[in-house]
Amino acid sequence: MNRATVLHAIRCLMLDTFRQARASGIFWLMLAVSVVCIGVCLSMRVEGAEDLGGEEGSGFVPRTMPVDPTQAQMSGVTQVRGQLLIGFGAVRVDLGRDAHDAVRHVQLILAGVVADTAGILLMLVWTAGFLPSFLEPSAASVLLAKPFPRWGLLIGKYVGVLVFVLFQASLFVIGTWAALGLGTGIWDPIYLMCVPLLLVHFAIFFSVSTLLAVTTRSTIVCVFGSILFWLLCWGMNYGRHMVVGLPDLHEAARGMHFLVEVGYWILPKPADLGLLLFDALQAHNYFNSAVEFEAVKAQGAFSPVLSVAASLGFTAAMLALACYEFQTTDY
Repeated sequence: MNRATVLHAIRCLMLDTFRQARASGIFWLMLAVSVVCIGVCLSMRVEGAEDLGGEEGSGFVPRTMPVDPTQAQMSGVTQVRGQLLIGFGAVRVDLGRDAHDAVRHVQLILAGVVADTAGILLMLVWTAGFLPSFLEPSAASVLLAKPFPRWGLLIGKYVGVLVFVLFQASLFVIGTWAALGLGTGIWDPIYLMCVPLLLVHFAIFFSVSTLLAVTTRSTIVCVFGSILFWLLCWGMNYGRHMVVGLPDLHEAARGMHFLVEVGYWILPKPADLGLLLFDALQAHNYFNSAVEFEAVKAQGAFSPVLSVAASLGFTAAMLALACYEFQTTDY
């Protein structure tokens, strides 16, 4: 089997994923969510704000502080003013600093809450049915009759789902970024880093859904299994940082420290991925990170590269097990 045949088969599986998404309504549901968020961002305006620049607390004072305008002007100090208008002025929010600060706050909410937490879980739920229906005997028997290895079919379908999620994630992130830029005049390219980080996060946990689909062929099992596994991994990830970062808890859990470390390095690390997104968007300038995360980073016990590499290694292991199970399954 030559390379052209393999690429053609994978391309066909990708197109089949989009066809399946449209037929099931998932495509239009995810598109509707993106359109609503883009519409809200497009309705935002910044009114009466000045570009304060500099670091927080230098060159300007809060709006709540009584300041003599003449004296402030002579001192080169600007008082915070202006509002963020949402819904073309239906909702008005006083700015805490300037327009850049307001837009970054909106981006952090979109990235950290809508996309990285709720978005990942919803995408795992919405895409959980792709593989079980693909692996049904009536559908799989036709594919297996063709001269293409089973593992190639499974990996091709997995990649097809990732491409579909990449399309939806790019539409959401780029669309909201462009809408905020058009509405407020603030174009912040750092926000675009959400796309690869969200895709990696989804790819890691969809590998578990893939293994569940091969072993059970049940959409319900894929939905609840992947969500429960995500919650388990988040708990292990956060618990490890608490044990390592907090001295009192570290001493109390000394006997369990080895098991906690083993669990942390074996399982995927959703909290670490969220922390990477937090750092990529420079959210520390606007929100305080969890004490446990800051303590672990201060001790040098957090390595972004090793964390992602270990999570991707787990993904490869899950896909290898899924391919082996699919290879040995009778149809």
